[in-house]
Amino acid sequence: MSESSIKPAVITKVLPNSIASEIGFEVGDALVAINGQKPRDLIDYKFLCADEFLELEVLDAKGQTHKIEIEKEYDEDLGLEFETAIFDGLIQCNNRCPFCFIDQQPPGKRKTLYLKDDDYRLSFLYGSYLTLTNLTQKEWERIANMRLSPLYVSVHATEPELRIRLLKNPRAAQILEQLKWFKKQRLQIHAQVVVCPGINDGKHLEKTLLDLAKFGTGKVPTVASVAVVPVGLTKFRPPDDELVPVTPEKARETIALAQSLQEKFRRQMGTNFAWLADEWFLIAQQELPPESHYEEYPQIGNGVGSIRQFLKQFEEAAEKMLPPAVSSPRRFTWVVGNAVERAFQPILQRLNSVQGLQVNLAALCSSYWGQTITVTGLLTGQDLLEGLQGKDLGDAILLPSVMLKHGELLFLDDMSVAEVAAQLKKPILPVTGVEELIMTCLKTSF
Repeated sequence: MSESSIKPAVITKVLPNSIASEIGFEVGDALVAINGQKPRDLIDYKFLCADEFLELEVLDAKGQTHKIEIEKEYDEDLGLEFETAIFDGLIQCNNRCPFCFIDQQPPGKRKTLYLKDDDYRLSFLYGSYLTLTNLTQKEWERIANMRLSPLYVSVHATEPELRIRLLKNPRAAQILEQLKWFKKQRLQIHAQVVVCPGINDGKHLEKTLLDLAKFGTGKVPTVASVAVVPVGLTKFRPPDDELVPVTPEKARETIALAQSLQEKFRRQMGTNFAWLADEWFLIAQQELPPESHYEEYPQIGNGVGSIRQFLKQFEEAAEKMLPPAVSSPRRFTWVVGNAVERAFQPILQRLNSVQGLQVNLAALCSSYWGQTITVTGLLTGQDLLEGLQGKDLGDAILLPSVMLKHGELLFLDDMSVAEVAAQLKKPILPVTGVEELIMTCLKTSF
C-alpha cells in the first residue's frame, strides 16, 4: 500500500482518565501521523506509540491540523479507539471458495455483510482466518519483521490440486511451502479445515491433518492447533456449486476419523492437536466430549468447545448468583438455534429450579437461510417472527446477542430488535454471556 492510500484514523472513543483524555482529544478527531509516520493500521499505531516521546499530527472535526507533543512512560497506552483497525484499506479476498458464507447471502442487505477480507492484520489482531493467497512479498516481510504471530489460516486441504479446487485460485497450491516459511521464521499459525462432503473429507481430511501434524512438534510448533469445521450451506448459494450438506451419517464418520487421529496425536505429541467443532456432535446427535478434551480451548473462536465452556461458566455463575426463589413470578422465552436444544437442557433445568422463575426454550431453525439445523448466531429477525408469532412468550424474550451485529441491535437480515419486538408485542432483552443471562432472569422490571 502506498502512503497516499493511508487515511487518517478516525477516533470513536477517548478512554476516561487516559493521556488522550487529559490532552483533550475528542470523538471525531483523526490521527494522521506519529513521529512523522502515517500508521497503516492498529499494529503500526501500537508499535509507534510504544516510544516515550511522541509527536502527533491530528486533524480535528473542523478540518484543522494540530501538532501535539507527548512525553509518557514506555508502552503506556494513549487511550484511543478507532473507527477501524485498518487505515490503508482492507485487503480483499481473491479466492472464489464455493462454501464462502459471504457469497451465500441474498442481495440488498447492508454493505458490511458482503465484505470479503483476507487480511493478515485482522487475523493477527482478532483471530479472523485468511488463506495466505493474496500476500505480497512486502507483506510477508512485514509479518516476519514485526513477528506477527500467531496468524489464523484457512488450510482446508494440503494436497495442492485439491486446495486449488476448493479456493478456485492457483496460488492456493503453495500452502505446504508457506508452512515451511512459518517454521523457518519460528512463527505460529492456528489452522482450520472446512470439510465439504465428497471433496476434502475422508482420506483427504486424514492426509491434511497428518500433514499439518508434521508442523505441530518442537519447542515452538508451527501449527499450534487445527479446527475441523463442517461446511455451512444456505439456500442462496450458487446453484451450480458441487457442495452437499453434512448429514448425521457423515458427521459420525468424520467424528470417528478425527477421534482415531486424536488418539495418535496424544501418543506422539501429548495433545489432541486437531479438534472438531461442536457442530459435528450436534449434527450427529452425539454427546459432546468432556471439558478436559479441549485443553486450553485454542480454537474456541471456531466453535470448538464453546458449548462445554458455556455450560461450565453457567454452573459456576449459577452457584454464586441463582437464589432459591424470586420475589415475584416471571416467565421468559429464551431463543436459541435448534442445534443446541439438547445441549442446553441442563441450563434450562437449573433456571427452572428457581421458585417463581420459568424459562421456556424456543429452539428455532432458520427458514431464512433454508436450514433444518441452525446455530444460534445465524437466526434472523424473520426466523424469530416465523417461529414465535402467535405463541405464549411469557413476560419477555431472552435473545443471545451473538445473533446481532456487533455493537448494534440489528439481525443478519437487517431487521432491528425494535421491529421484531413490536411485531411480537413483547420486550426483547439481548444477553451476552451466562452472567447477563442470569441477571436478566432475576431483574424485577424490564
